[in-house]
Amino acid sequence: MSRALNHPDLVLRPFAERSQEETGWTDRLARMLFSATLRPWQQRALRARRRYQPLLEVVRDHNPGVASLDDAALRARIDRLRPGLRREGFTPERTGEAFALLREASGRVLGRRHFDTQLMGAWGLLHGRLVEMATGEGKTLTAALAAATAALSGRPVHVITVNDYLAERDAQELGPFYRFVGLDAGAVVQGLPTAERASAYARPITYCTNKEIAFDYLRDRVELGVRQSPLHLSLERLGGARAGTGLVLRGLHFAIVDEADSVFIDEARTPLILSATAPGEALAENCKQALALAQELQPGTDCVIEQAAHRVVLTDQGMDRVDAYAQDLPGIWTSARGREELVCQALSALHFFRRDEHYVVAEGKVQIVDESTGRILPDRSWERGLHQLIETKEGVNLTDERRTLARITYQGLFRRYLVLGGMTGTAKEVAGELNAVYGLSVVPIPLNKPSRRVMAPARVFLTTAEKWQAVAAEVQHIAQVGGRPVLIGTRSVKASEEISAVLHERGLPHALLNAKQDTIEAEVIAQAGHAGRITVATNMAGRGTDILLDDDVIQRGGLHVVLTEYHESRRVDRQLFGRCARQGDPGSCSTLVSLEDEIFTLHVPWPTRLARARLAAGSALPPTLVQVLRRLAQARAQRLQAQVRVQTLKQDQQLDQLLSFSGRQP
Repeated sequence: MSRALNHPDLVLRPFAERSQEETGWTDRLARMLFSATLRPWQQRALRARRRYQPLLEVVRDHNPGVASLDDAALRARIDRLRPGLRREGFTPERTGEAFALLREASGRVLGRRHFDTQLMGAWGLLHGRLVEMATGEGKTLTAALAAATAALSGRPVHVITVNDYLAERDAQELGPFYRFVGLDAGAVVQGLPTAERASAYARPITYCTNKEIAFDYLRDRVELGVRQSPLHLSLERLGGARAGTGLVLRGLHFAIVDEADSVFIDEARTPLILSATAPGEALAENCKQALALAQELQPGTDCVIEQAAHRVVLTDQGMDRVDAYAQDLPGIWTSARGREELVCQALSALHFFRRDEHYVVAEGKVQIVDESTGRILPDRSWERGLHQLIETKEGVNLTDERRTLARITYQGLFRRYLVLGGMTGTAKEVAGELNAVYGLSVVPIPLNKPSRRVMAPARVFLTTAEKWQAVAAEVQHIAQVGGRPVLIGTRSVKASEEISAVLHERGLPHALLNAKQDTIEAEVIAQAGHAGRITVATNMAGRGTDILLDDDVIQRGGLHVVLTEYHESRRVDRQLFGRCARQGDPGSCSTLVSLEDEIFTLHVPWPTRLARARLAAGSALPPTLVQVLRRLAQARAQRLQAQVRVQTLKQDQQLDQLLSFSGRQP
């Protein structure tokens, strides 16, 4: 992928990025079948250390000489690497020398030397691969090694993660290491002023979230206006104009995406839209009227509500009722298409979006909760009037409607990077899609130490109330009798508050971490590894979180993790389990779910009814039957989400082709 640095389109662009020629379907099919779908024997071959043996041998050869250098000599040696890396690229000889020097620097500055497995991961990142490293194997330090090597070669590096907390934390904690080797790192987080953003992006290494980089890219596109196309840019140069004035980004050179499956897959269903305020005088009245009508429409008769696909369709009878209701109403109600879309959006607001699951009401505003990360998305809103309809439903002041200025999908954005690498602990389930869409081959990395995680068989309960009581009883025994810390994982804010109430009833002190308490995240995580500590958390604690254990906790068996509801993706479940038993530490996991959980009732309703009848009759569900239900439900959910991602990507490509001259988006 590094050959893309010499792509001919770059001379015509305001900043470096890969052009978006669409490959043929035969190429995409071959890439999916041959490169990404790793057969078991291929996986074993990739895991074998001998694949990385040439690199590791170069590092070992340099170790004795590097260790004998004082700090000044080590810095000078690192500085002398730059011309060779820039000239020769990431060859085993040059990269091995860089890794040896940087590993020594990390050990001196941070007190952490890279393991051989982390060297392997960094090598994969430098060569545009998606590196699958088990949770707890040190992806943060792996990314730092690759980022420093790439930055020493002169490439601006973006290290992209899933939330502001991780971006700011990593930039701050790794800053001394980067400065020691002659580099610097900045962090771009929500609310950072434009001048400071530009300053952060101007540094050799920039830590940011996927959402911040996407919206900064869109703002730059709006700043460029009609000058985005190669033709316009070349005409500007002929006229002596300097393109790119006022841009925040320097280009899309080299990206390392942490938790890559979350960014590339889970968050790729919805396009990112940059918008501006467009006040509407009749907005509030239209929303009230649409919600009033939607509440009268009968599912199955007037409309079809497809919960799993999040889709609403009005029947002929429903259309007749909408037409009759709108007969004497002005404005949008006079348009057949306009009133149909408004009513469908109102039905969506009523049936698909639930408070404390998809959004919270805080400070008198409806604030979206990211389902993948469990965090609030400030200053984000749903489009096409949906946000205002939900505000009307919740009785808060309406915000103005938004007019779209630019849009992009994560698929469209990340495929523009000249070199793209990624890291995650859970990639094998979506390896084919990652390769077909992003051109990323998944490279598994072996464990540094054997895993000591103990998994208990899943337990299933008839009702949610029974599940919460069982969770509380198990947690009480492990925390109070065993003296071990416990992390209880929930899918939503509502669920986290339900189990918190049950724990309060039993007199069990605990910490609660969800979208409403995100300001205390660092404090809660810092204490989550103490003996007897109970922590209830949404997906905020599922990715990128390193819970440090007290020494006596390790002797008692380590952290215990409780999964209280299966997610639509098994990858998210595995991420939660990965909070325990990291780097050879002991740890255990248990799964306690209910047949009232949405994953079962929504995606496998008929098998769930049979299972409920069996439980109600007093018969236990065998663990194998529970796993069959889970696999069926998660497989159906993933198929539906994959269809949405494919449709989103197609729409993005069609808009790019339609608007290729101006580069503007509708």
